Amino acid sequence: MGRDLNPVLQHIWAGLAGASLLDQVNLALGVAGVVLMVRRSLAAFPVGLVAVTVQGMLFFRAKFYADATLQIFFFVALAWGWRHWVRARGAAPELPVTTLGARGRVLAVIATAGATAAWALAAERLTDAPMPWRDAAIAMLQVTGQVLQARKKLENWAFFTAANVIAIPAYWSAELAYTAFLFGIYLVLGLAGWRAWAKVRTA
Repeated sequence: MGRDLNPVLQHIWAGLAGASLLDQVNLALGVAGVVLMVRRSLAAFPVGLVAVTVQGMLFFRAKFYADATLQIFFFVALAWGWRHWVRARGAAPELPVTTLGARGRVLAVIATAGATAAWALAAERLTDAPMPWRDAAIAMLQVTGQVLQARKKLENWAFFTAANVIAIPAYWSAELAYTAFLFGIYLVLGLAGWRAWAKVRTA
């Protein structure tokens, strides 16, 4: 089958065909978690907790240390988000989708940029990460996205989308075809989530 594909598709096919069991579990859990989050389902949280554990193992093996460490934060953030979504909704059937004000958006961008620079500079000095600036940018964009998602803010999808756009070529260049493919799926699902949440936002 690989002979009939162009080089790009051959690379993807090789990654898929050679994927380990852990890679396959990661793909299934990752996609399921994002789909459930797009639908604003509480089930996204327990699935996400397992997914970030598996993803962290894969990133550590590939020396993406910022991303591997980030999964610990995601685990905590997902647990907090799960609790927040349940408690903050009150008597309503679900916590409503809201947006940040202009000041909140500016602060989110500034905080993300500052954290990216700090993480990248530290990674350059303390680790052998192959691409610390891109690694840090992906990590910090996802941190901001996760925090906003836990608060059910629409802007979370913008930060996750930016992270995915950077991650796809970054992981591809590191010969992590399977991970690049997974983030491509996340990109599509994230855009769908952005649109779906925008339709039901209340403020």
